[in-house]
Amino acid sequence: MRILVVDDDDAVQSAVARTLRVEGHAVVTAADLAEARECVAAGVDLIVLDLRLPDGFGLALCRECRAAGSTVPILLLTALSDVARRVEGLDAGADDFLAKPFDVTELRARVRALGRRGATPRGLVVSWTDVVLDFAGRSARRGGQLVSLTAREWAILEMLARRSGRLVPHVDLLEGVWGEVTDAAADTLAVLIGRLRRKLGSELIRTFRGEGYALAEGSRRGR
Repeated sequence: MRILVVDDDDAVQSAVARTLRVEGHAVVTAADLAEARECVAAGVDLIVLDLRLPDGFGLALCRECRAAGSTVPILLLTALSDVARRVEGLDAGADDFLAKPFDVTELRARVRALGRRGATPRGLVVSWTDVVLDFAGRSARRGGQLVSLTAREWAILEMLARRSGRLVPHVDLLEGVWGEVTDAAADTLAVLIGRLRRKLGSELIRTFRGEGYALAEGSRRGR
């Protein structure tokens, strides 16, 4: 993958870039939002993003990417690790959150999880009331209007869609989307489920309290 690392701390930027290059990724770096925007415009597959930057707040880049319809996975890497900040980041369009100081093995695991793509059934389209989800084309519409979804949101919807309305246990979602079963991942899942309901309708995803979630039954076309 071509990964963009955005951090104004030279030591952190170098350590993250070195770690990801050892994993076989092509890494480009930026120390501020202006450089980051140029790199994004040139094309990247994943962004590792600090929040405090010399020319602004990192979440601005998240919002810009999502407003432009980009689903590039975004991992926030920052010392601002309180719950409110984590929720703010997810609401801005980030896919995951890793607090500084961090362990490089966890960084590698989170990048692998974000870069992982399950095999999407060819031509799969799921519709429910006025919502149409085209998984192959990565296109979501509600009432005919395009809805921007993040990579993690698509990953959650794909797992739910593959079960055709059947229950998907919490543990399956966490292992399939995050690659780990932790309290932090479970908290993030709950936030993203809430965000998907706001974007696509409160009844689209059913909750089985204490068990998991299921996609509301709707038409399924393709294979």
